[in-house]
Amino acid sequence: MNACIIGASGYSGRELVSLLAVHPDVCLSAVTSRSLTGVPVGVALPRMRGKAQSLSFSSPTPNELAQSDDLDIFFLALPHGTATEYARPLVEAGKRVIDLSADFRLSCPKLYEEFYGAPHPAPELLEKAMYGLPELHELSWGKSKLIASPGCYPTSILVPLAPLLEAELVERKGIVINSFSGVSGAGRQASENLLYCERNESTAAYGLPKHRHLSEIEEQLGIAGGEKVVVSFHPHLAPMNRGIATTISVPAKGKLDTQLIEDCWQQKYAGRPFTQVLPSGEFPDVAHVTGTNRIDFSVVTDERTGRYILTSAEDNLLKGAGGQAVQAMNICSGFDETAGLP
Repeated sequence: MNACIIGASGYSGRELVSLLAVHPDVCLSAVTSRSLTGVPVGVALPRMRGKAQSLSFSSPTPNELAQSDDLDIFFLALPHGTATEYARPLVEAGKRVIDLSADFRLSCPKLYEEFYGAPHPAPELLEKAMYGLPELHELSWGKSKLIASPGCYPTSILVPLAPLLEAELVERKGIVINSFSGVSGAGRQASENLLYCERNESTAAYGLPKHRHLSEIEEQLGIAGGEKVVVSFHPHLAPMNRGIATTISVPAKGKLDTQLIEDCWQQKYAGRPFTQVLPSGEFPDVAHVTGTNRIDFSVVTDERTGRYILTSAEDNLLKGAGGQAVQAMNICSGFDETAGLP
């Protein structure tokens, strides 16, 4: 397959370049960036020297890309709102698209407007898009040629929690979630708040009480639980480059039993190469998953409160972004699920 990455200068876009340039079943044929137009990939991304020697950044229009005959799949590594400018003509032209922005993760235009502060730019495409968390959804190009790749925070929450709601092992009310993200989760932008001296030796909450990812988290948990789910979600910015650590406190439904939870996970994720259930009492560590497409998670019980405490760790730029998008492409295209992924 010939692949194109649109918006390849950001952190997620750069990860996609690294992955697709060496993917055994894909030819990375085009990378776009308005700010880097004409610059060779090996110059803009020194770690790609020797891997994408003949490729340079370009800036074709959305319609020019939609009319191309030699590109089979498009990855949109763009901000929300901007992604739709490219998705609309590409989908209309019958192209295969995986969007890493938030534009197509929600099914409800009103919910999008509530959390993103503007009307959805293409509500007609929401019905066509497919939410693409590989471990929880059956993905195929036959179902949709527009896949919405999940957000980094939602992935760290949905993988451990959604199966438990589906199996009715936990309550739907009283769920509290705390997540800590590396600074790369804020994007590759010049901001005083993201300067080294501001973030080093510093951890703080942000986006309270309604972080944008909350909309996606609650909608997907509601689908898993069969009814509306409201959670208390507290994101934090941590002094690390990449990674997400999440702790979920959820009331048990019935007697506390870690074996029930672990059995549920093992059944749900049997044969899935990027999920790792750790023994109860062993807590996931961002240091152990950074640079991989894996998510580690485990459970302990809190007898005093009648709650399960779930913890997870992932790399926000791989399992939370570019790696997961490639994983979805692999599944939909009939490749080995692990192809090209660490």
